[in-house]
Amino acid sequence: MLKEHRAPETLADAIRYFADPDRSLAFVVQLRWPSGVTCPRCGASDPTFLKSRRIWRCTGECRKDFSVKIGTIFEDSPLGLDKWLPAMWLIINAKNGISSYELHRAIGVTQKSAWFMLHRIRLAMQNRSVDKQMGGKGKHIEVDETFIGGASRFMHKSKRERLTGTGAVDKVAVTGLLERKRGAKHATVRAAVVGGRKRKHLFPHIVEHVKPNSNVYTDAHRSYDTLSEEGFQHAVIDHAIGYVDGQVHTNGLENFWSLLKRSIKGTYVSVDPIHLFRYVDEQTYRFNKRDQNDLQRFIGVLKDVIGRRITYNELISSNMLPATT
Repeated sequence: MLKEHRAPETLADAIRYFADPDRSLAFVVQLRWPSGVTCPRCGASDPTFLKSRRIWRCTGECRKDFSVKIGTIFEDSPLGLDKWLPAMWLIINAKNGISSYELHRAIGVTQKSAWFMLHRIRLAMQNRSVDKQMGGKGKHIEVDETFIGGASRFMHKSKRERLTGTGAVDKVAVTGLLERKRGAKHATVRAAVVGGRKRKHLFPHIVEHVKPNSNVYTDAHRSYDTLSEEGFQHAVIDHAIGYVDGQVHTNGLENFWSLLKRSIKGTYVSVDPIHLFRYVDEQTYRFNKRDQNDLQRFIGVLKDVIGRRITYNELISSNMLPATT
């Protein structure tokens, strides 16, 4: 079906394209099973397609019915692909994100359903290559951290009086790593929610994701003082003196922080701290795929919906949250 119809290039194209249930099904099937449909339970090939219900019946060992949604972020959703696929297009390609209220008005679902959909899509946007370390000898890595939370001028007087010199009370710390552009490869970011700005919070993320001998650039925050002892070529830019000293700066990460905060303050307005890591993953994906066009980003996430199922109870459960170091 992908070969018979021109794939969408814009949001308007996507809405028209996926409005046809047979075409949207064929689109997802070709991405999920490029060599032919197989049973996701027993792996048997050549299942029987039940056209009236748009599902398959396994002809192998399990003999069970299955749909293209099984084992994906779409599983158990009563919404059709004509709702899911435009919703994915919207959040993947909206530079500042899209709120659940905007989505519920745009595609005609309840706000609660839209909120659940967006979080399931964010799950598919999470980076699966985090086990591969960044940098290496001669490579340049920027390291920085920021706080996400309300500005002190908007706080109640009782909270404002509790603020420390850094204004960090009731805010959540996020640490980031940026590997600078080299050749045709653009800069890429990895970011994570952490428990604070102390060495014990920041170092594990750096050591896990950055190769030894990398050129690592940070600001003058004292928690980074012993990076050289961990095998990194560490250089510091003191922001009290300046922001750039040749190669030594963290301006790339500062740019990413501005994009992240713009999406949270401008689009989402209020983000529950327990879900903050999901919004960080969302913005990280868009930043790292900014060299691709809308269709390429969309297909990239659609290929990653498999094996990423999450239920509503799991989503709101604190037991499903990643540990913060």
